[in-house]
Parts: sequence; structure tokens; C-alpha cells
Amino acid sequence: MAQDTTFSASLDAALSGATRVYFIVGDPIAQVRSPSGVTAAMRAKGVDAIVIPAQVAPSDLDAFFAGVAPMQNCDGVIITVPHKFAATAFCRSLTKEGAFLGAVNMLRRNADGSWHGGASDGVAMVAALRDAGCQPQGRRALLIGAGGAGSAIGHALVEAGVASLDIRDFDAGRTTALASRLAALG
Repeated sequence: MAQDTTFSASLDAALSGATRVYFIVGDPIAQVRSPSGVTAAMRAKGVDAIVIPAQVAPSDLDAFFAGVAPMQNCDGVIITVPHKFAATAFCRSLTKEGAFLGAVNMLRRNADGSWHGGASDGVAMVAALRDAGCQPQGRRALLIGAGGAGSAIGHALVEAGVASLDIRDFDAGRTTALASRLAALG
């Protein structure tokens, strides 16, 4: 893969001791393409920050959070597979979606150093559908996957007023658990 040397050169010149740090944590992590894009978007808005990918095994998630806790320049953590459910344990507070799902994909540092977690996968998916001209309200939907992102998407579709939602996942227990939680929304 060719490296964008313009982006790299401008990034290298801009890094300093004042640069804010965000991590994106997953296992595996090599497939993730968002660190450069999110970094570029923040820098375009005048935010001196960088997103760093970190491959962290599930058994090492406690150690990761223990390691970033004292890092005063770490403002947030993006969470990807397989950590979206486990990461809620590190949050002192959660958004409404994060609390309902028991899963998060982003954590921001509170003023007291604790973490606030949220789930944006579903809201982003519904926004993308609407941007493409698809209004979910009153429609039937099929959700493939009931993991962290799938759960968030299912929740957002129900909140957007879908008439029915079929859920399929290779893990029948996960499918049943998500269907049960979403059914409680009416």
C-alpha cells in the first residue's frame, strides 16, 4: 500500500508534546483504516491530535486501560472488535445507547480522569441510510450480526421506527439476547 507522503509530512511537522493522543483498540487491528482519516479530520478542524492503532488481545484489555489511565494527554479510545462489550467495564458513565446495549465503540476522558462510553455505530448507519435516501421508518429490515456494531445498528433501526427487524447471527444466543433487548423497546 502506498503511503500518502503529503499527509505524513504534514503530520510529522505538526506533532509535538502538546499533541493529544487517541487510540483505536482491537484484535486484530491491521484491517482498520480509520487512524489516518480520523487524524486528518481532527487536524482539518484545528485539533492537534493523532489516532494510534493498538492491537490488544482480550486477555490484555485490563492492562491496556491500566497503561493509558495515567497518560494525561490521552483524551479518548476508539473500540473495535472484539472489545465493544468488554470496554463498558472501564466506563464510569455511559450514553443511553451504551447503557442499553452494554457495548461501546468510543470512550472519552472525563475531567476527573474516568471514561465516558458511547455507541455511535447504529446512529451513524441510520444517518448514512437517510443520506442515501432510505427512510427506515415503517420499513422491514434484516440485520446480519448481533455483535457490538450489529447491536448498535439494531437499536438505532428500532429507534428510527422500522416496522420489523429480523436478526441473524452465527451465535444463536447472541441473536436471542439482542432480539429480547430490542423487543423490550416495543
